[in-house]
Amino acid sequence: MIKGSAARETGSATAGPSLNGPTESSAAIGAAARVERAAQLDRWLTSLMPTGLTGVALVAVGGLGRLQCAPYSDLDLVLLHTGVPGMDELAATLWYPIWDARLGLDHSVRTLPEALSVAHDDVKVALGLLDARHVAGDRDLTAQLLEAATDQWRRTALRQLPRLREVTAARWQAHGELAFLLEGDLKEAAGGLRDVGILRCIALAGIADSMRPTAHAAHLRLLDTRDALHVAVGRRVDRLVAQERATVATLLGLDDGDTLLRRVAGDARTVTHALDDAWRAAERLRAGRGRTRPPIRRPVARDVVEHDGELVLARTAIGARPDPSLSLRVAAAAATTRLPIARATCEWLAAYCPPLPAPWPEPARAALITLLGAGPGLVPTWETCDRYGLVDGWLPEWPRLRSLPQHNPVHRFTLDRHLVQAAFEATAHARDVDRPDLLLLGAFLHDIGKGLGGDHSSVGAPIAAGVARRIGLSCADVALVEKLVRLHLLLPEVATRRDLSDPVTISTVAAAVGDTTTLSLLHGLARADARATGPAAWSTWKGRLIAQLVQRVHTALDTGVLPAPPSPDPALVAGELPAVHLNGERVAVAAADRRGLLAAVAGCLALHRLDVLTADASTVDGRALVEFRVQPRHGTPADTVALAGDLRRTVSGDVSVIQRLRGRALADRRGGAAPRVVWHREAATDAVVLELRAADSAGLLYRVAAALDAVGAQVRAARISTLGGDVVDAFYLVGAGPDDAERERVEAAVLAAV
Repeated sequence: MIKGSAARETGSATAGPSLNGPTESSAAIGAAARVERAAQLDRWLTSLMPTGLTGVALVAVGGLGRLQCAPYSDLDLVLLHTGVPGMDELAATLWYPIWDARLGLDHSVRTLPEALSVAHDDVKVALGLLDARHVAGDRDLTAQLLEAATDQWRRTALRQLPRLREVTAARWQAHGELAFLLEGDLKEAAGGLRDVGILRCIALAGIADSMRPTAHAAHLRLLDTRDALHVAVGRRVDRLVAQERATVATLLGLDDGDTLLRRVAGDARTVTHALDDAWRAAERLRAGRGRTRPPIRRPVARDVVEHDGELVLARTAIGARPDPSLSLRVAAAAATTRLPIARATCEWLAAYCPPLPAPWPEPARAALITLLGAGPGLVPTWETCDRYGLVDGWLPEWPRLRSLPQHNPVHRFTLDRHLVQAAFEATAHARDVDRPDLLLLGAFLHDIGKGLGGDHSSVGAPIAAGVARRIGLSCADVALVEKLVRLHLLLPEVATRRDLSDPVTISTVAAAVGDTTTLSLLHGLARADARATGPAAWSTWKGRLIAQLVQRVHTALDTGVLPAPPSPDPALVAGELPAVHLNGERVAVAAADRRGLLAAVAGCLALHRLDVLTADASTVDGRALVEFRVQPRHGTPADTVALAGDLRRTVSGDVSVIQRLRGRALADRRGGAAPRVVWHREAATDAVVLELRAADSAGLLYRVAAALDAVGAQVRAARISTLGGDVVDAFYLVGAGPDDAERERVEAAVLAAV
């Protein structure tokens, strides 16, 4: 039986090393700090091992094995042995002090054949053993493991890499792409630290020179960023969330969080691109085994041929002076065939393809539209061209847009990826419009004004027009692209913030749009923009509202007919009071006419965790009618029996329901930017519109409606638009419109309620 060392038995070695919570933040970041942390751990772990053992070794893998310990890293340890007895007792001697020191631990106890067998069947274990490093015990045994694991990997890598690629793709699907995410996982996302480990393993197998100096430098910067993130948060965390960016940037000596995000994006792109090259090299090597003839060169477009699964230039294109459209034509061919462009071809195009003249020749313009409309091949092709500087040659505006953060919680991508993604999403609507080319271009340019201050739609419109003019569009098409960018938010904002049954709403949109061709383009652009933004930017309800608005505006443009005011629900204007009707997303209530009914019903709905999308109020023959469209706040439908009972009690004057809401609303109030009120005097037929922009919270509609009621304002309708953690609530106040003094009084009451 193996007995514990004297140090373990007396308890003198149980205290863990002082790795966590470094007193000097700057000293905790960088390669030297990581090596020093590993050395501290090695010394401590060695003190836990009995001395004089043979046939037993403590081996570090993972970050400790690579000497890349972050301030709050877990430990990955293998207790390797030759079959000697007493390993369970020895393992307990080692593991319990680590747990007592509150260090994370991933551990295993194996013989050398067992370790190699598991590595043979599990590609993750195989990669982990390549980082094996001796810590304590029998050094020769560790050396045998590393030699055998490396040899086994080199012999089996080509067989194991397809499985590794499947595992990697699943991880990317779960964590997204670090280069484009606003809050990416530095370790697990595509282009993160986990992918660098794959690059090292592919290089170790001799398949590709994947760890080039650029990838190595990107790796070190990502490690530094993770170090700084651990220091900033004070615990192990790999996701770079927005609230930690400024602190991490300061620790790294960067100007601000945006600079940090752009640096992380550039490093992640470098890693991703290197891994793409490595995967292709492995695939070519696999395909070439047993091949007796050289790969066939197959033409796919003018000056472009496929060779060994990649696109390369035809020999005639290399020999002659290339025309300026060549890089765009190669990109269009790659996107449509969904084949990668060979690295050497990208480097040649970046070095020798001449700049495009202004205006562009027709082949270049056609190639750009083909590229934008290529569907799934667009994003990877664009990213490849961007990494080699080709996009900067096409669009001088692109460096400003690259990796630009969007400080809005509904956005999942940086600005550059959002624009490319919007063009991809627009392809789904290309057959619904008269000018699919302008839809693609408008989607690609719609947010080009962001980052310049002011209203990005107004700022971006002339910039987009300049791009359209440069690529050679006609004057009429340039004007239409400019209009699309300037009005790209019109349909979603009006649909979610205005009363679509009001003729003024429809006539205002019709006047702004001008014709049905522009209307259909804006409809496609609105859907593409929302899909490219993220899940929070689109819903079935929002899509239905926009479609309803488009249909009514189309009718107005086509026939001049505006919608008639809606008639009240016959079921609400007859029968006993109070009346409550629940039907899916519709909640309708009729009660004896009294002030505050809209607020009371809104409060009851909030209590049942129902978010209000629209609210309409009217009075018919002494009856107050309110009708709401709602959706569950957390996805779980409300208990209709309980909801109906509370609604009846509420409209009958029972205040207990509202009292229950007030406590919850106070607990849920949130901070953030100060709320703001905006007035629109010409936005409705018989009302002025008060627009509230504020942080969302439970019971907000109830509080604001109650405040409006308290100052004597009569609400005809309300429209609620939620944008991440913020809302834009529009209230239609009946009357000729308050004077300045009355408006200030109403505004003050609303802001106080928020």
